[in-house]
Amino acid sequence: MTDLKSKAAEFRARRETIRTAMGGNAKIARVHAKGRLTIRERIERLLDPGSFQEIGTFAHSEWPGAAAATPGDGKVGGLGKVAGRPVAVAGDDVTVLHGSSSVIGTKRLGRIYEQAFRDGTPYVYFGETGGARLPDTLGSAGFAKVSPDTVFAARARAVPTVTVIAGESFGGSSFKSALSDVVIQVRGTTLAVTSPRVIEIATGEKVGFEELGGADVHDRITGQIDRVAESEDEAIGMVKELLDYLPQNAWEEPARKPWDGSMERDEHIYDLVPLQRTRGYDVRRVIKRLTDDGRQFELKPNFGRGLVTSLGRVAGRTVGFLASQPMHGAGALTPQACDKATSFTCLCDAFNIPLIFLQDVPGFMVGKQVEHERILSRAIMFLEALALCRVPRLSIVMRKAFGLAYFSLSGNDTGAVQVASWPNAEISFMDPAVGVNVVHAEKLRQSVDPEAERARLIEEWSHDTGPDGAAGSMAVDEIIDPAETRAWLRAHVDRFRLEPGTREHPKPLAYWPTCY
Repeated sequence: MTDLKSKAAEFRARRETIRTAMGGNAKIARVHAKGRLTIRERIERLLDPGSFQEIGTFAHSEWPGAAAATPGDGKVGGLGKVAGRPVAVAGDDVTVLHGSSSVIGTKRLGRIYEQAFRDGTPYVYFGETGGARLPDTLGSAGFAKVSPDTVFAARARAVPTVTVIAGESFGGSSFKSALSDVVIQVRGTTLAVTSPRVIEIATGEKVGFEELGGADVHDRITGQIDRVAESEDEAIGMVKELLDYLPQNAWEEPARKPWDGSMERDEHIYDLVPLQRTRGYDVRRVIKRLTDDGRQFELKPNFGRGLVTSLGRVAGRTVGFLASQPMHGAGALTPQACDKATSFTCLCDAFNIPLIFLQDVPGFMVGKQVEHERILSRAIMFLEALALCRVPRLSIVMRKAFGLAYFSLSGNDTGAVQVASWPNAEISFMDPAVGVNVVHAEKLRQSVDPEAERARLIEEWSHDTGPDGAAGSMAVDEIIDPAETRAWLRAHVDRFRLEPGTREHPKPLAYWPTCY
């Protein structure tokens, strides 16, 4: 008669085989030959050593006789810790039927997310699935069993979710990425709804993996990812860095870090922003001077490039920066920049991160192309998100703020806690140079010296654009010395009282779609 100890030893051996052999040594070797990690290796590198508690080790396909060939049914995951903080983590196992989505594998992912939602912990997902499993999902009975993940879609940003696209991602894992708060794609991978092979068969169109959904496509054209990682290890490092800025869930504040308490002037900032408003500069260098540690975690750096959106710390608190970027299009707001700003505002509001707007904006981009790209709808969508935003906001006009863009970047009467301006700033309906050309076009044509006349009129129109008028009527709360900017921000951020939503009553922007 076998005793319990012997039975347990047999069980441990069987469990170890499932966890180490996965879909077979040959398939593991194939993954490594591509220079990639298996899903178990990814989880191991993300989590603190010894913290992983697997959920669903013994899951397998529901098809009779398929159990031995489908360990985990193409999915792996469970609970663990990152830097001592609880997280849930899951992903696709391409060593088992290409990580394809099926009934039991989908149920396993659902159970892991259920734990994250219940416990109020972040959820990290490594996407690399070949799509729905065939022939399992053919026919009405099979197809009906793999319905969309409406529970995940209805999460109302309760817990931070991060997806890493770590391989060829089609179908379910791509859908999961679009439902996530932040998406990181490893260079050399593909993110798309369906594969090039299916596209060619269905439409006759031939397209390569990189052209269809490579990292550069989504980084620069679609904006469907937030960061590109050059390697899987870099992607995992990004996840860890990002989680450090975020709270565990929507009803908690991000952890506050120690800071030096300094309120000293920083005259280095004088050298970063040229006085002449037509000269470009990199606003990231300004943000670096304003954060406690000189660090920032930028999202969508190559999409909507006239605006920078990044996380950083001020007065020990996580804050979100929305900053005009004069290096690109003079900092004008484009349809893509509006989408980016809306997405970032929703992220920060949902997870109780105060917002800091740094304005140096000539207005919204104009022209046929941006009109056809729905600049009107996207600009108003951003304004709607701003109106629903509940976290404290600060706004600083550094050099210029013209037209509706001034209000879109949290100008006066938009709900900002404080609006400040540098003494050199210009605030007006329109850039004086543009206004002069529009209003005095005929006069300039008839002038003996059009350029001299234009310069005179611009000087005349620029006379009242300084911040004193707005400050005099309390539209601008304070005019500050640029060297005092960091101290001014620290003083206000330090005093902020945040009001997180609750599990039962999320804030309005928690319900905003993660993509549009």
